[in-house]
Amino acid sequence: MPTNNIKFIASDMDGTLLDPQGKLPADFLDLHRQICDKGILFCAASGRQYYSLLETFAPIQDEMMFIAENGTIVMHQGKELYSCEIDKSAIHRIITEVRKIPNAYVVLCGKRSAYIETDDSQALEEIAKYYHRRESVSDLLSVDDDFIKVAICHFDGTEKHVFPAIDKGFGHDHQVVVSAKIWLDVMNAQASKGTAIRHLQETLGFTHEQTMSFGDYFNDVEMLQASYHSYAVDNAHEKVKTYAKFSAPSNSENGVQQVISAYLDTLN
Repeated sequence: MPTNNIKFIASDMDGTLLDPQGKLPADFLDLHRQICDKGILFCAASGRQYYSLLETFAPIQDEMMFIAENGTIVMHQGKELYSCEIDKSAIHRIITEVRKIPNAYVVLCGKRSAYIETDDSQALEEIAKYYHRRESVSDLLSVDDDFIKVAICHFDGTEKHVFPAIDKGFGHDHQVVVSAKIWLDVMNAQASKGTAIRHLQETLGFTHEQTMSFGDYFNDVEMLQASYHSYAVDNAHEKVKTYAKFSAPSNSENGVQQVISAYLDTLN
């Protein structure tokens, strides 16, 4: 398969493009300019909130695409291109069930803001990393917004302490995905980074073969499947690696940058 016609590059953020300290590679803006110069559209595809991603990419935010909240909303130049909401009645059932899980913290993700009801300092510090626009409320069940995701944090690990109960209760009609060691997301059954990318392929006119993506965790699986040039970074979950055609160095080695730079070199 020739690689000289890639039109769209999507990368997960935490554990993938960002280094272990959660920072962009120092020379990423220079790389992004090279990507643009080749007529390629770059996309941050993340479980993070859209407003959080905007801050991270502030200097180039109008030159790139954002797949935020694990594919539940796609934004470009401040305009919504796609979204996948959760019915409010389901939101209430999910929150009520999560409240039964000891030491689980809920982030209710709306289009306007994220909402939290905890005052735990450790949880607030963790949530602030990913949700820059957030409101503290006394009762999540009283919030009015268009909801796209319920995120759950458990510091002892969501794969063990949250996933079994939530998948049993909601996995049959919702997307329930362990998105990081201490995070789990519940979304519309149709929602994923892969669904968002396929929507963009159809509406923007690029193909599966013209798509490159990078990921490390279970919320990246559908994105990898939607891309011919699919890469799992070396630090990815071992099961996730089986869904990628190719491998990239770890995020601590700026693996995403290495692969993209090597590809761009082939075009010169």
